Amino acid sequence: MFEIISRSEIEKALLDIDLLGEIEQGFAALSLGKAIVPHVSELRLPRGEVHIKSGYIVGDAHFVVKLATGFYGNPARGLASSNGLMLVFDSETGTPAALLLDEGHLTDVRTAVAGAIAAKYLAPSSFSAIGIIGTGTQARLQAEYLALSTTTRQILVYGRNPSHVAAYKSELEKKGFNVRPCNSPGEVAHGARLIVTATPSTQPLLQADDVMPGTHITAVGADSPDKNELDPALFAKANIVVADSKSQCLTQGEILHAMRARTLDATKIRELGSVISKSVAGRTSEQEISIADLTGVAVQDIAIALAVWRIVKGKRS
Repeated sequence: MFEIISRSEIEKALLDIDLLGEIEQGFAALSLGKAIVPHVSELRLPRGEVHIKSGYIVGDAHFVVKLATGFYGNPARGLASSNGLMLVFDSETGTPAALLLDEGHLTDVRTAVAGAIAAKYLAPSSFSAIGIIGTGTQARLQAEYLALSTTTRQILVYGRNPSHVAAYKSELEKKGFNVRPCNSPGEVAHGARLIVTATPSTQPLLQADDVMPGTHITAVGADSPDKNELDPALFAKANIVVADSKSQCLTQGEILHAMRARTLDATKIRELGSVISKSVAGRTSEQEISIADLTGVAVQDIAIALAVWRIVKGKRS
């Protein structure tokens, strides 16, 4: 029977899921060659963009197709900048099994969880502050979900709009964080050893000279070829470069820009799933600089969609 799952059901189901564990398994399956993930389909419109991602983990009874939209002028209209839905199909017959009307929430959550996973395996063992560049939905969720893998509650934040920074500070402090606004990305980098960039910028915000030894950077904003948050020269300085999907990051994201600038050798790139499964090393020294380029991979959508569907089906039966 085809099921339609509302956002409210989805949000309740998320409370009962080991999100790190589910999505870690998806990344590991990808790096072990056990996932079929086609190239991302992207539709560019005058006011926004649409991404279509799909995938199948070998042996699963179902596959997932996800449609996600990003319209960055929406907040001025009182609307969320992101939206979307996920579809679950029977992998034996191709029959639609479920529609998850998540309004883009599952994409936001799985992206934030991937940031927590990257920090779990790549961040230094101790640090006094988390740096966040950006003040939107993902910048907020990255801080919140990092609580799954770190104990630090000091946030250094940079955003271009002072009112957005003030709103970010107010919201995060209500959730137990201590937030200090910074005047530049460089100020964030000087004070934090775990940094997350979460903006739609098309020009580098974080410069190589600003990053201190022992820093881990998770870049999540550049999910298309034109977006770029990190100075390509930073990759020449980095000891560890990790991609959520090496093949995908070579066509979009921060790694693409570093390859174009010839500041990164492709042989240096490791996959996050391989770090998780311990087939390659992650951080081995507190003084290393590491970068995780997270462009968003369908295995994350598969993991979170099927986990939610299992919970909702159990509650409905």
